[in-house]
This record gives sequence, C-alpha cells and structure tokens, in this order.
Amino acid sequence: MEKTVSMLTLLTDKMVGIAGVLYIAAMVLYTFYLIFKNKNIGFAATVTAVIGTFIHLVSFFMRWAEFYEFAGGGIFRAVPITNLYESLMFFALLLAVFYIVLEFKTKNKSLGAFAFAVSGATVLFISAVGAPSNLNQLVPALQSNWLLAHVSLSFTAYVCFAVSAIAALLYLIKVSNKRKCYYYVIWTVVLGLSSATVIFLILTKVFGSSILINVIYVFLMAVLSIIFFIYGLSIKNLFKSIDFELDMLERIIYKFITAGFAIFTIGGLVFGAVWAETSWGRFWNWDPKETWAFITWVIYGVYLHGRYSRRWSKEMAASIALVGFLVTIFTYLGVNLLFTGLHSYGSL
Repeated sequence: MEKTVSMLTLLTDKMVGIAGVLYIAAMVLYTFYLIFKNKNIGFAATVTAVIGTFIHLVSFFMRWAEFYEFAGGGIFRAVPITNLYESLMFFALLLAVFYIVLEFKTKNKSLGAFAFAVSGATVLFISAVGAPSNLNQLVPALQSNWLLAHVSLSFTAYVCFAVSAIAALLYLIKVSNKRKCYYYVIWTVVLGLSSATVIFLILTKVFGSSILINVIYVFLMAVLSIIFFIYGLSIKNLFKSIDFELDMLERIIYKFITAGFAIFTIGGLVFGAVWAETSWGRFWNWDPKETWAFITWVIYGVYLHGRYSRRWSKEMAASIALVGFLVTIFTYLGVNLLFTGLHSYGSL
C-alpha cells in the first residue's frame, strides 16, 4: 500500500511539474500575442494553457483519491489542501481555471500573460523551496469537516484577489503617462519585484538555495525595479493595444474584489473562527495568520468603501487593489515562512 501511494505521489508531482512548464510556456505565448496580435499565437497560447490546466486538474483529483485511501476519515477531510505544497498547488490550479473561464466568457486574452505568470511562478516557488509533497496523516487541528469549507473558500478568495490585482496592474499601466505619478511607481516596483522573484525561483531550482543566490535576489529586486521605473513608459507602449478598455478593467477589479471579499469574510474569517473555537476553544487568538487575515480584510474593505462612495480616483482604487494582493501573499506565504503560531502546519 505504501509503495502504491509513493508511486502515485511521484506521478502527480511530475504531472504538476509538466503543468508548471506549460503555464510558463503559456505566459510567453500570451506575451507574444499581446505584442504581435497574431491570432495563431493567441490560439497556441490558449491551447497550451488549457492543456496545462487539464493536466493539473487531473493530478489534483488523483492526489485527492490517493489521500482518501491513505488517511481515511471521509472524502471532505481528504481534500489535498492541508499543507504548503498542496495549498499552493490548489491556488495555481484555481487561478488557471478562473482565467480560462474568464477568457472564454469575455473572448479576450489580454490577462493571460499575467495570470499564467502567477500560476507558473507559484509552481516554480514550491519546487524551488523544496517543500515536501509526501502524504502525511492530518494533524489534530485539521481533522475536521471545516477543512474543505474554510481552506478552499479562503483560497478561492485569494484567486479572486489575484485576478483583480492582474486587472489593476494592466489598468495602471494603461493610465500612466508620466513618472511622477504615485501609481506609476507602484506598478513599476511591483513588476520589478515580481520579475526578480521569478528569476530567483529559476536560479534556486537550477543551482539550489545559497547565500549567493539570496544576495543576487536582493540585487535583482533593486535593479529591476529601477529599470522598470526608468523604462516603464516604453514598456507601456508594448501594451498599448491591450483589448480591454479601462472601464472593463475597472469592472473586473471591482467585481472580483467584491466576490473575493464576501467569500473571504464567510470562508476565511467566519468559518475560520468557528473552526478555531471547535479546535482551540477560542473564536479568535490573534495568531499571526489571523492578524494578517484581518489586515487583508480591512484593506479590501477600505477599497470597497472608497469605490462605493467614490471618495478617491480609480487610479487610487486600482493601486489599493494591487497593494492588497501583495498583503494577501504575505498573509499566506510571509506569515507561514516567517512566523510560528497555531497555523504553523502551513510552513516548510
């Protein structure tokens, strides 16, 4: 039985790796499509994305079935979202699915390069840091039917925030006409940090983790942020033919944050509090994860309040949406990797 489980785990790992490669390939093809507007390239990008997502989806259900046989305890307790490896794979998969549905609904490919950059980088990250993918029995805190409701809904909200951030990034790129705007600084720095992170993950995967690689990462963050700031207006010209109109991008930001906020409120905070009371005897413990989840909730609440009351510009709203996703990333990864607490089962 253990040998079968090990073989299935190895197979699903390889399938996820193949999906990650296809995500990166899709990102490149979508980027070429944005630049050249070639229909054949666009078709190839979509096909590559769909194949990668399908392989990833199959691997997810295979691991779910495997975990059910391995751990028992019911089908809902066997959802493979119980540790850092599984939850990040779930996030990458969900983002890919969300994007494909959005593309087929809007008949627009403009968000593809950014969506699959995030999905591909997520797969690269989990591979680079070497988080174990082997199956383990659930810790007592996770032996609950609340697992599926709380964790899956939280990550669904994260994906909604990711889509809104991608649309916000495109929105800010399109409206930037001079370097002195605060939102110009925000999107160029975000692109610089994101690009440095992708390069860092590739270097870590190829050469392994070391102090030198970490130093290179810090150097790249600074240099690439400066380069994007200097050449941001030239980079903007590459995306001047983006199909989405500003109003459409703004509606995508608003709709996905609205959906994500509602899902996060119910699934992340309310269900999490109920589960915490069941597992730990208190609804709220000011655990680092809980604290940063509350900060994330407040930021998106501020966005919705400002958007509804129209108290600030659309550029400011888009900037908050973009910064909010950075906080969302820290809420999950930063807290898991830097702090210890009641949610430490999500760490490396």
